Amino acid sequence: MRAKFGVPALAALALALLQTAALAGYCGAARYNCCVPCCHQRHCHTVMKTVRCVRYERQKVTRYRTVYDRVCEDRVINVTRCVPETKTREICYTVCKPVWETKTRTYTVCKPVWETKQREVCYTVCKPVWETKQRTYTVCKPVWETKQREVCYTVCKPVWETKQRTYTVCKPVWETKQRTYTVCKPVWETKQREVTYYVRKPVKYTKTVQVRGGHWEKHVTEIPGPVVCRRVRKPGCWTWNPCRCKCVYHPGPVCIVKHQCPPRKCCKRVWVPECHEKQICCTKYVCEPRTRTCCYKVCHMVPETKTCCYKVCRMVPETKTCCYKVCRMVPEKRTKTCCYKVCHMVPETKTCCYKVCHMVPEKRTKTCCYKVYKRVCEQKTIKCYKCVARKVPYTVTRCVRRVYCKQVPVCVCCPCCR
Repeated sequence: MRAKFGVPALAALALALLQTAALAGYCGAARYNCCVPCCHQRHCHTVMKTVRCVRYERQKVTRYRTVYDRVCEDRVINVTRCVPETKTREICYTVCKPVWETKTRTYTVCKPVWETKQREVCYTVCKPVWETKQRTYTVCKPVWETKQREVCYTVCKPVWETKQRTYTVCKPVWETKQRTYTVCKPVWETKQREVTYYVRKPVKYTKTVQVRGGHWEKHVTEIPGPVVCRRVRKPGCWTWNPCRCKCVYHPGPVCIVKHQCPPRKCCKRVWVPECHEKQICCTKYVCEPRTRTCCYKVCHMVPETKTCCYKVCRMVPETKTCCYKVCRMVPEKRTKTCCYKVCHMVPETKTCCYKVCHMVPEKRTKTCCYKVYKRVCEQKTIKCYKCVARKVPYTVTRCVRRVYCKQVPVCVCCPCCR
């Protein structure tokens, strides 16, 4: 540690003691221990200095870009389309046909049967004495009566007024002008190229498929008959009426009895599916590549200048005046006398007959037409588009950096020594 700190200290002492060492002046002027620098007198002169400068120059460079042209070619392919074919088959269906039938039913009615018996009864007899009397009773009879009343109503009476208004109409004024436009004219060029196309060849093979079938089975179902409600009157009774001096029959009450009709049988067909295997012959197509030479045309657009005349329509405003009528409705009160009738309605009872229809199933057979699509193989020509690459030259201007040297005068001032 002491040796490290001692070396720098000795170096600083040696530099302080060396006062007679030569010192470099400004711009190479030597100063010695015998010369004292003077700061107020300087000597200036011109020196040529070499400087590097940068200059940018424009340079044209030719480059190439890739342009893709769209070329159309015809290609023959095999297409399978579905051709509709009409076939006929018989379908069994069930319709409900109304069949009217007459039935007879037996019901019980309480019929009064008179039986003569004898018995001894002690009674008091009122001997009839006939006397003629009159009484007044009221009957509801429709009587039409005509009445009058005054009705006030308001009527709108039209009143016409004539007015004027001013409106502006734009009148068209046509001017003829010319303009120049550029049209690209197509120039066609014929070229050749090789095209690869594919031909499909049929190859036959056998495969096993599952065929779905089945058969119809007849099922019979019994359907219970409906429940019918009918009205039955209970037997009545005889009572003695002293006012009429005879027995009067009073019928019994009417009650509702439910009765179930006999069941009916319904027959329907049910389809039972089945599945079995079957071997069929199939044909598949294998594509085989082939090459041919075809010609195609390339279109180049050449600009062409044309001049056309066209008309410009300018609308000039024009003021016009027209007369029109305005209808204003003025209310006016009026009075009129109207006649009306008053009627009293009498109820009337009517009896109507109606029929009840029972639907009876009946089997029918009809012939319906349906369409089956059959696959037909055919050849079809389509257009295929592909892009053809080509190189197109174009010119690009770029700036190139140039470095050159030149002499520049520099003024240098040196201090003088005493």
